[in-house]
Amino acid sequence: MQLATIFIGFIIFGFSENIKGPAIPRIQYDFMLSESQLGTLLSLNALGYLLACSFTAYLTRIWGIKLVTMIAFAVMAGSGILMFFSRYYPMFSTSYFLMYIGNGMLEIGLAILGARIFVRNTGTMMNLSHGFYGLSSTVAPLIATGLMEVTVNGHMLDWRGMYLVMLLLSVVPIIFAWFSTFPGDDRKQEERVPIKTLAKDPVIWYMVLILTFGVISELAVGGWLVNFLEKAYSWETVTASGMLSAFFLCFALSRLLLGPLTDQIGFTLSLIIFSGFSAICTVAAILGGERFAFLFAVSGIGISIIYPTVMAFIARRYSNGSDTAITFTVTLMGLGSVIGNYVIGGVIDIVKNLSGADSPTGLLRGLQAGYGVIALCAALCSVSGLVLFFYLSKRREII
Repeated sequence: MQLATIFIGFIIFGFSENIKGPAIPRIQYDFMLSESQLGTLLSLNALGYLLACSFTAYLTRIWGIKLVTMIAFAVMAGSGILMFFSRYYPMFSTSYFLMYIGNGMLEIGLAILGARIFVRNTGTMMNLSHGFYGLSSTVAPLIATGLMEVTVNGHMLDWRGMYLVMLLLSVVPIIFAWFSTFPGDDRKQEERVPIKTLAKDPVIWYMVLILTFGVISELAVGGWLVNFLEKAYSWETVTASGMLSAFFLCFALSRLLLGPLTDQIGFTLSLIIFSGFSAICTVAAILGGERFAFLFAVSGIGISIIYPTVMAFIARRYSNGSDTAITFTVTLMGLGSVIGNYVIGGVIDIVKNLSGADSPTGLLRGLQAGYGVIALCAALCSVSGLVLFFYLSKRREII
């Protein structure tokens, strides 16, 4: 039951995060949003994610991880219902914000569960569980595209109905969580590492940088790749969504097949190698033009390893305080995600205007510059990992 809750939870998480790719162009059209407004919307919703990350660990200590996990799934299902009935932008943005509250709670909840349960072969099991996120993310854009075209009683589901159907799937893991028991809820407060002690460790701040840059690079693909391919290369939505699915296929297979390598070569070295690989692929895809667009998908092989490997690192280094360490790291990472989405949208608009706002070339240059921010984040993730590697090497604390 524990494993079912974690694995199915990651499947639902993958759906909720990555069905937005095909939906965003339609949402942008329905509410007449500019690229900057779209970036701001994603950033504000990431703020909801950030807020949830900040209070979920506290609720876990009060109510236990079981109840908090069930509440997270219930919030996501409720947001789908509200989104379906949203006809004006304020209600839509509120319901979308609520979905990210649920996502943030689920993110912390599943990470805490994994850290408590996967005490052996931590890197392998973390990557395996997160691999289910990758698998659902692979099919999410295609399912979303198909559902938006479905007609029920003469009415097309469109993006509102699609979100309703997909988010109501959150009811399934609630059932598994209800019949599960989870370890660690009986741990006394004095046995946990205080956050003040944790904040004095430079390693946790390196983890924050690595996770922030890695997650911005990862999540931005789901939000911007379809938009990029449709507007830069005039791809059809189905074709562009297929490329996003290919990204998540590489993403999922990498976690499932290459996860054991992180235990073999070490967590720190894995972070350097895989994030660097993703940066190289993304830069090559941007500079190579349309015929090298497949490298956008290949970049998923590298960036997929970052998040679960950071979680494995934290579970290993802070075994008695993983709840606090995960909350600290993921909360600050959420702040970086808020800034990241805003920067991408802003860079697109600035470069587009400088290159000719109404010309196809100006739009292409703007989109390339915005996507270049994603590549830059992957590169900074690798550099941060390299600095951490030298820091730990001097103290003989390499993990």
